[in-house]
Amino acid sequence: MPRTIRKIAINTGGGDAPGLNAVLRSVTLSAIERGIEVWGIKHGYRGLLEDEPGGLVRLDRDAVRGIMHLGGTILGTANRGDPFHYPTHEGDKIVPKDRSAELVERFHREGFDALVAVGGDGSMRIANALLERGLPLVVGVPKTIDNDVYGTELTFGFDTAVSIATEAIDRLHSTTEAHERVMVVEVMGRHTGWIALRSGIAGGADAILVPEAPFSYEPIVEKVMQREARGRRFSIIVAAEGACPKGGDVTVRDAGDAFRRVAVLGGVAERVAKEIGARTGKETRSMVLGHLQRGGGPTTFDRLLALRFGAGAVRFLVQGCESGMVALRCHRVELIPLSETAGRTKTVDLDCDTVTTAREMGICFGDEPPGHFAKEGAASS
Repeated sequence: MPRTIRKIAINTGGGDAPGLNAVLRSVTLSAIERGIEVWGIKHGYRGLLEDEPGGLVRLDRDAVRGIMHLGGTILGTANRGDPFHYPTHEGDKIVPKDRSAELVERFHREGFDALVAVGGDGSMRIANALLERGLPLVVGVPKTIDNDVYGTELTFGFDTAVSIATEAIDRLHSTTEAHERVMVVEVMGRHTGWIALRSGIAGGADAILVPEAPFSYEPIVEKVMQREARGRRFSIIVAAEGACPKGGDVTVRDAGDAFRRVAVLGGVAERVAKEIGARTGKETRSMVLGHLQRGGGPTTFDRLLALRFGAGAVRFLVQGCESGMVALRCHRVELIPLSETAGRTKTVDLDCDTVTTAREMGICFGDEPPGHFAKEGAASS
């Protein structure tokens, strides 16, 4: 017989993204309409693992009123809250410890029938592992500004980040042209170049550097000098933080630790600016958009997508009592297996129509053959 869903928990993990509060509102209201009790877990999974007041909060209509347009998350989030590698005090040291069994035991003790886990690729991996460890039902809701969660066409937060990055690039055009400089703009994107690609094209960038296409400096220099010869004495380059030169490594700002087990990237814009300046003799500047891409309220698209995902998560729990991840496919919200997405990354296909469009417009990706932008008849920008 299908399990009856009476009480669910929801958390928000990983980096924040515009639309988190909208999905909290949608899950809460959709559940209440079905007579289901909703509780929020504060700061990722910390609210279940730490004995602190307010670690679990009841979400009712009042709790989610007026939050849909707000950025951030009323539950808080955490980048270092993986229950399988949880920061734990042992004497005078903090060491990673597997506390997943404690989490599952507390989850059952609180009487929860299901977990709605809102997060990116890391959160989906953790959710799948907790399901295997003994949680009864788990539905993941994909959010990340990077748009790199495998299995869904889009994640909420992405459209807002692209809009913010595009506006920043738009604003840089006037000052860059006035000073006849080369400006290198760094956007987020560790393993994927979705933000760089879309904001770069929409913002009129002359070169776009993405992790999927390791770059050489020669084509970029050719592009800058081609523009110079045409009287366009400024250029704008958009670089994803994970972009790297051919045969080289990504630019690392912080090597990470036992809890943040991946390096913090940053600095590729400065690196590229210095090299381009040295090779062209032009004045160069770099700019890192950083967490501006995460801040502020969601766009209409992200707000609606978050609401659709939240309602879908509750719908699939009630109708099928199945675990999985809600995903946008062919404009429809569907439920896919968590195992299909966990541990996988959705990268930019360099043969896709968007990349082809950029190349046909003469935008440089740094992977072109020598002389590509120096030859007669190369596309202007």
